Amino acid sequence: MEMSRKLKLWLVIGVLILATMACSIPSLPLISFGEEGVVVTEEVTEQTVQPEATPQTGFVVPERVLLEDALVQIYDQVSPGVVSIQVFSQSGAGLGSGFVIDKEGHIVTNYHVVEGADEVEVHFQSGLKVFGDVIGVDLDSDLAVIQVDVDPAALQPLTIGDSSQVRVGQSVIAIGNPYGLSGTMTAGIVSAQGRTLESIRRTEGGTFFTAGDIIQTDATINPGNSGGPLLNLNGEVIGVNRAIQTSGRTLEGGAVNTGIGFAVSSNILSLVLPSLKQGETYQYPYLGLSALPSINLTQAELLGLPQATGAYVVDIVPGGPADEAGLQAGNEPTQVQGLFAGGDLIVGVDGQDVLQFSDMLSYMLLNKQPGDEIDVTILRDDEETTLTVVLGERPANGQ
Repeated sequence: MEMSRKLKLWLVIGVLILATMACSIPSLPLISFGEEGVVVTEEVTEQTVQPEATPQTGFVVPERVLLEDALVQIYDQVSPGVVSIQVFSQSGAGLGSGFVIDKEGHIVTNYHVVEGADEVEVHFQSGLKVFGDVIGVDLDSDLAVIQVDVDPAALQPLTIGDSSQVRVGQSVIAIGNPYGLSGTMTAGIVSAQGRTLESIRRTEGGTFFTAGDIIQTDATINPGNSGGPLLNLNGEVIGVNRAIQTSGRTLEGGAVNTGIGFAVSSNILSLVLPSLKQGETYQYPYLGLSALPSINLTQAELLGLPQATGAYVVDIVPGGPADEAGLQAGNEPTQVQGLFAGGDLIVGVDGQDVLQFSDMLSYMLLNKQPGDEIDVTILRDDEETTLTVVLGERPANGQ
């Protein structure tokens, strides 16, 4: 019994040390860098550990570390399906990452990796190098699909996982081409879920749409990692690495890592992928409003709100779905310039609680299509009411 307790303690300490060592990563302006597969068919299972007591310390030391074995196994299975991407355009050359998704030669990457590309090279771990064609792009999620003409035997597709099953604290790994160093693997954890980033596509008013259901991670992501997979310990893709948050530049001009990286969730990828493979545009549901990302106590007091949770509506697109349904934006000046009271506070959608804007956005993106109805529960003048909105399509106005 005493030996078993010591073994558990050692394993906990060992995993914590490994996690700590793996968590130095990307790096507050945002800087972006540039389903079918069956490659990973085995789940990582626990292996028998043979403990051995060392005479010097008396500690029980396992002959093999389970996490280390899992990481080695995942790399061996998955890395052949991860590719390096070189892009050539009128503005110069760029680097990125991607991964194979089927035997038909479809490869996923970020849109910003191939944006404006005149020529795209795809380099495989085997040494195979081929040209690729960009056949589908999605500016809202920053995703793109490249087609390569390759013998199916040379393709090793990755399995797309279910990002709704991801939990904060879960171990993840990234494989990609940072700074041109192909086949690089880094490890960390899921730091948060449901984050938002600016889309690359502009609204009619000149601002950017919002990309939702973003996974935050501290697995090291650097320039060139963009478009590569974020994987769980079963080797399944749970995200597409997109961007890092940085505190400035190094003396060489590179981004300074702060340990905050972002990946497009695999469930968003699964939604848009069928359209991109066909060279079509994926149609996102559209509510036609803007809201504060979150609300602090000071804002709640200035706005006269009964609570500091929910999505406070600051702008309504005239004639849009929210406007047609009767939602209202703030229009009464407060002590803070640009902050107007009198708007609706969205506290729920379809019976799901909304604590902040990202909750509403993730729910809508993952569960609704243009033309669907969504029940929006609001607080107006401290009274709760529910309005039904018929969702539209995000206006197609290019970038």
